[in-house]
Amino acid sequence: MVRIALDPTPYHHDFGLLEFPDIAARLGYEHLQLTPHVDFTPFFRYPKADDALVRALAKRASDAGVTFPAILPVQRLSSPDEQLRLTAVKNFHRVIQLAVQLEIPVINTEFSGRPELAEESEAAFYRSMDDLLPLLESEGLRINFDPHPDDFVEDGLEAWRVLRGLNSPAVGFVYVASHTFHYGDRAATLIPELGDRLATVYAADTFDHHRSHGLRYISNPPGNTARVHQHLRIGDGDVDFEALFALLGTSGFLDRPDSLIVSNVFAEDEAADEVSRFQLQRLRELAGL
Repeated sequence: MVRIALDPTPYHHDFGLLEFPDIAARLGYEHLQLTPHVDFTPFFRYPKADDALVRALAKRASDAGVTFPAILPVQRLSSPDEQLRLTAVKNFHRVIQLAVQLEIPVINTEFSGRPELAEESEAAFYRSMDDLLPLLESEGLRINFDPHPDDFVEDGLEAWRVLRGLNSPAVGFVYVASHTFHYGDRAATLIPELGDRLATVYAADTFDHHRSHGLRYISNPPGNTARVHQHLRIGDGDVDFEALFALLGTSGFLDRPDSLIVSNVFAEDEAADEVSRFQLQRLRELAGL
């Protein structure tokens, strides 16, 4: 049966890394996805955890009765700047070591390229995976990618084509509900296409930026390339979660024990406890748990 995990990002600024397992347990979560944190795997930089911190984190999780089903690093694996790409690969090697040490079986991440240099970024992505994929496969790890807004590939189906080109069962897809409208609003065709390569779903709501003739958001100057989106609590945006979970049910995602749903609301840190509890209850209802 599918698992539900907390993304602790709303707590990063007010609590220490070692407190996150206790926070998750207090809110009713049994699982916690580790996300970029200054003391562990910061955005785009080399990981900062040593063996002592890893042991301490593992103990705190064990004491709290919380598991780490996945880790989310963000590194510039698809950067068309070769030095940045090589640095990202080096950083990712350390991320893999940390995942192995903590017995985390899944790495969820992003492509992290540039849309204005899409061809160059795709080539950089494949070069990085030529290096990383053999190590991931030898360690028995799975890596899943989210085509994040403002990446070299944003359309969900096109992203799946890029991933399918790697020809490895160790590679899967992260479907982020709050990126639905940047993906092309194509859940009904994308999720069946992904099959069991859909490994993780992030659950947060957002507005459809195409509505109101492109004025669902107001950003200046009009027509700028900013990829505006939110991570709102379920029900506060335009994502049809009933339809999404119906698709997840018919695809078999909700019945697989290796499937993961992550609550990742970022827009209401001042009410993080309330929102996190609401999300857990609502996700259990939607998943029929």
